[in-house]
Amino acid sequence: VDLYGGATATYAHAIAAVYIGISIAFGKSMIQWADERFQYYVMKNGEKPRRRYGKEYAKHYFKSWIQHLVAYAIGATLLAAMMYIVPNGKTNVLQNVVEFWTVIVGIDFLLSLSNFVWPKKEKESGYTNS
Repeated sequence: VDLYGGATATYAHAIAAVYIGISIAFGKSMIQWADERFQYYVMKNGEKPRRRYGKEYAKHYFKSWIQHLVAYAIGATLLAAMMYIVPNGKTNVLQNVVEFWTVIVGIDFLLSLSNFVWPKKEKESGYTNS
């Protein structure tokens, strides 16, 4: 509405679109993550949150990359809609955010693939029981 009224796009407008995309794509899993930790660490009941390693970690990370891609699709669509509605010359910031986010999604994809090539290993404790 602000942009439609003639305002120049700012990073606040871009962050709003990014926030909506991330909230929709990651909302349920973020709440579940926080709830598991709250139950264990604060309420002192429930199972201890477990760490993932190897292929299990790689699959979980790739799933989160898919969520990142969904967030990107939603946010970039909102940014594109804002760029379409607002006259040219006032949306450079929005275009910059889309370009930067595209690079971030690409880097995240490469990281998710690297977890299959070089799986995360459990850290060895320095404690010996001898």
